[in-house]
Formats: sequence, structure tokens, C-alpha cells
Amino acid sequence: MDKKIWITILLIIILIGVGIYLFYNKNNEDIISNNTTENSEVNENASSSNNDENNTFEDTSDNSSYTTEKTGANQTTNQTVGATNPPPKNLSEKEIASFSTKIYTKDSERQNNIKLTCSTLNNTDVAPGNTFSFTKTVGRSTSSKGYQKADIFTNGQKTKGFGGGNCQVSTTLYNAVLKVNGLSVTERHEHSNDVPYIKNGKDAAVAYGSYDLKFVNNLDYSIRIKCSATDNNISIKIMKLE
Repeated sequence: MDKKIWITILLIIILIGVGIYLFYNKNNEDIISNNTTENSEVNENASSSNNDENNTFEDTSDNSSYTTEKTGANQTTNQTVGATNPPPKNLSEKEIASFSTKIYTKDSERQNNIKLTCSTLNNTDVAPGNTFSFTKTVGRSTSSKGYQKADIFTNGQKTKGFGGGNCQVSTTLYNAVLKVNGLSVTERHEHSNDVPYIKNGKDAAVAYGSYDLKFVNNLDYSIRIKCSATDNNISIKIMKLE
């Protein structure tokens, strides 16, 4: 066979081999790149999950042992209220219940936390058939919101934590709600320790992500929560909107 033909065939074989090599090398690089990206995303998600869990425990108001109270009344509802709502137009307010508790601990950090929580809770409306959630309405107690470390209970021991004082606000609300027939408490927790601002068995401990105060509005009208705090007292009123 002519020498030129052999050289041409050899060149074709070499070109085909180089093409195959480049093709598989490119695929391997893509696979390695994809695996690296997937592993990076998994690690980032795991890190984010761990941070969320840490925040849940860091921001709790009380981490003591609790006695849980849950009722079966109307636990399936249309909506859970988790934020303050703007006041509806053209509706008047009529007080139907109120309750107040005395503030015995006067440290500035606890006073600060109580006033922040009362400000967030104030003017929250709960429509008929809806469930109110204290922790969803108030949210996490974080330093970025202005919360400071104050006394909390951890496993029955007094320590410091963000949002210390929130439980007195939720307790005040709980006792106001008990005065209204048609507001059904579906979740409530007691502290393992006695608290000075309410008699035993009437407290309502809260801890974001763990323990909540919830009630259902079984009335045929909306209600509004009015909440205020001074250095000496927390006062909560339940208003009928008509």
C-alpha cells in the first residue's frame, strides 16, 4: 500500500484517540465539579440547621421543667396569629376583660425586655375562629431586637438569658384570657418553680420553639389585645371590636 495512505490512516487513528481522551477527561472534570458543589451545599445547609437550633435554645425565655395544659376545644382553626396586626378601620373598642401583675424584680434588663414584648404584643387582633400564639406574635428574643440578658429558670435554677421577663407578660395575658368565655386556651405551661408575680398554678411560661401560650377565639367577633407596662406593673386588656 502506498506510504502516504498509511500515514493518513495513522493520523486519523491518532486524532480519534486524542478526541476520545479529551471527551472523557472533560466529563470527569464536570463530575468532580458537581460533586464539590453538592458537598458544599450540604455542608452549608448543615451549618445553617445547627445555627437555627442553637438560636432556638439561646433565645428561650425559660428552660425549666413544665406542666403542660392542652384542651381539645377547636384546635383545628383557620389561621394562627403570629404578628401584630394593623387596627381595622371603623371599628370601636369595648373592654371585656383585664388583668395586671406587679413587677417585683426591678433590674433594668428585665424592665427593658418586658417593655419590648408589651410593645410588640400591643394591638394584636384575633379574628373569630383563629388561634393566637404568643411566641409567633412576639418572635425570638434576640439582642438584635434590643433584648438583654435577665433572670430565667434553667432546669429549676436561676440563670441569665435573653428575653428574661417574657413569661410575666404571657402570664398576665393568660389570666386576662381566662376571664372571657369563648376564648379557649389550647396550650399553656407552668414553671417548675414558683414565681412571685402570680399565685401557683396560674402562670404561663413561654420559650420560643419549645413552649407557647395559645388560645382560640370562639367568639363571633374579633378581639384586640392591649398591653402596657410601667416600672411597677404589666396591664393587659381584652377588647371587643364592634
